[in-house]
Amino acid sequence: MNQSQQADSWPYILLTNDDGVMAPGLLALAQAVGRIAELAIVAPDHNWSASGHSKTMHKPLRVTPTQLGDGTPALMTTGSPSDCVALALLGILDRTPDLVISGINQGANMGHDLTYSGTVSAAMEAVIADLPAIAVSLDSHQDASFEVAAEFAARLARQVLESELPRPLLLNLNVPALPREQIRGIKITRLGQRIYRDALVQRSDPRGQVYYWIGGEPPEGVAEEGTDIGALSEGYISITPVALDLTDRDAIETLRDWNLDL
Repeated sequence: MNQSQQADSWPYILLTNDDGVMAPGLLALAQAVGRIAELAIVAPDHNWSASGHSKTMHKPLRVTPTQLGDGTPALMTTGSPSDCVALALLGILDRTPDLVISGINQGANMGHDLTYSGTVSAAMEAVIADLPAIAVSLDSHQDASFEVAAEFAARLARQVLESELPRPLLLNLNVPALPREQIRGIKITRLGQRIYRDALVQRSDPRGQVYYWIGGEPPEGVAEEGTDIGALSEGYISITPVALDLTDRDAIETLRDWNLDL
């Protein structure tokens, strides 16, 4: 089989992230996933961490060819992570991907983080468009190796592509920042409870005008058994299936009992 025939038989995977197109996590992901699939890479031109599911509606978006650190071709956009996926699926690629992978994020995305995360929001954009997606995060905000997370993401991608899914899945993958031999295994988890320690920092500019930073210590979490936070705290890889239906079903009957009327 020549290279052209091999590429035609391979799955086609779209990669994106929220740390920016030059982030080391995206490069590691491209190198690992590029061994099992043909790649399209569409990523933001700067860091969009904690951008949530932001979509650009009131200004133009630009798309520029670029390269990752190893020369892998990519497209760089002025938009958010979810914009990157929307652009790819609405026509800047010549065909529709089989799977979207977002990451590898520097820092875990667990529990309530999912409402803030640009990494997870990009994966959500794919599922809204009826494609399966994986959001990948490494549990470290320091310089760390992305190799283990990238290799496992590629294995998980192969499993998703080979499975006959009744509907597109969104899998939130968090990997401990540990050497391979120290990772204890894999757990299928639910979302845990984050504890945020945000703080408002007030400063003044050279003209004496007050401005603010939202800062504080990194978030912690309740390491409950069965949750993503619990799994990572014990040295396990966490895989959480995420649904986009945010309905609080337990509250439906409560609201009906209110006898609301016009």
